[in-house]
Amino acid sequence: MGSGSYRQAPEDTTGMPGGVPYIVGNELAERFSFYGMKTVLVVFMTHYLRDAHGHLAPMGDAEAKSTFHLFAAGAYFFPLLGALLADAFLGKYRTIMALSLVYCLGHFALAMDETRLGLYVGLGLIALGAGGIKPCVSAHVGDQFGPKNEKLLERVFGWFYFAINLGSFVSTLLTPLVLDRLGPRVAFGIPGVLMVLATVVFWMGRRHFAHIPPAGGALVREVFSHAGLALLMRVSGLILFIAMFWALYDQTGSAWVLQANHMDLHFLGVTWLPSQIQAVNPILVLIFIPLFAYVLYPAISKVFPLTPLRKISIGFFLMVVAFLISAYLEARIQAGVRVNIAGQIVAYTLLTISEVFVYGTGLEFFYTQAPNRLKSLVMALFLLSVSLGNFFTSIVNHFIENADGTSKLAGASYYLFFAGLMFINAVGFIFYASRYRGHRFVQGEPTKLPAFH
Repeated sequence: MGSGSYRQAPEDTTGMPGGVPYIVGNELAERFSFYGMKTVLVVFMTHYLRDAHGHLAPMGDAEAKSTFHLFAAGAYFFPLLGALLADAFLGKYRTIMALSLVYCLGHFALAMDETRLGLYVGLGLIALGAGGIKPCVSAHVGDQFGPKNEKLLERVFGWFYFAINLGSFVSTLLTPLVLDRLGPRVAFGIPGVLMVLATVVFWMGRRHFAHIPPAGGALVREVFSHAGLALLMRVSGLILFIAMFWALYDQTGSAWVLQANHMDLHFLGVTWLPSQIQAVNPILVLIFIPLFAYVLYPAISKVFPLTPLRKISIGFFLMVVAFLISAYLEARIQAGVRVNIAGQIVAYTLLTISEVFVYGTGLEFFYTQAPNRLKSLVMALFLLSVSLGNFFTSIVNHFIENADGTSKLAGASYYLFFAGLMFINAVGFIFYASRYRGHRFVQGEPTKLPAFH
């Protein structure tokens, strides 16, 4: 796994770097493994979990939601560890390879043990592995580009985002069926096999990659320099606002799945499983990415300049509307109306538009905010927003849980609570973003950003 004999600079080319297909292929298989496991996690905890004697011992809804979001918080906290290992000690390639093996072990722990022990060990290892490699892979993409082909970077981040959602879509459709028909061992085992495949694909690309050496002590000096601290302060403000977006977004895997349990799941001639409805999100992303890039964004830009931070602010308000729809659906369910799942698909559509505006934009924006040595760290901070948001949701669900497993904040009031928080967050973000000042870094000289960029 050593990188000493490998090329340590980007290819001198105006075309696409040779390592990109291996990185995108790795991301496709890895995202299948992650979302395949995550899609059925709440269903497993509330229907299949067993005690040490092999008897069914499922969690209540509130505990399952709290556990789900605590896991997600861990998975997006460990990017900080991965970024520090990669940038200061091991380099990105060796960090990705080492933590991918930990990731594989986590999947197989879930597959082999259906008790809380297997659940917690498996989720802990997956959080460490998946989280640790995440900022390294996205920064490794950018490392493959030099001054001659940096114009292709935006296109590749689009491919990268496409691979994420293609893997998510396929796994979200298939894994619930596997769980329903073959049980949790096979449902968690298949994502484990896909993670092994992802690791092999990445290893196969080792001689095609640019292996940027770790900075060692230079990283620490750069982080604590005046410019480094100023950078971290600037992006940290953005991260706190984006965290609230994830506090709502990731409830598609918890609260929205539990809501779907009480809905009419017959739609388009098919009876869906509650967790399968999540597949609407990635397929819509695959449709919206080119539609927005080539049609919507240019059209809006004719009315006013559509800068990255303005895109993010629009996404925040769309998320408010998505949760208001969820609140309406929940109120109808509580009133005894048999609501069709098509209503939740409307909410998913707005949530997905919000995601493209926020996550798709933020991925590239945060990458360009840091010089080369700090890119993994800044990408890890961007992912930390996911951790903070999920930790907040986990804490909320923990404190509103009654002794019998039910929730103190029940029905539509739960969704209205989060919609209200998101509205306040969106207004605050506009105020903060209008005062954001920074620079754009790729491979050349940094350029100053205009106001509300």
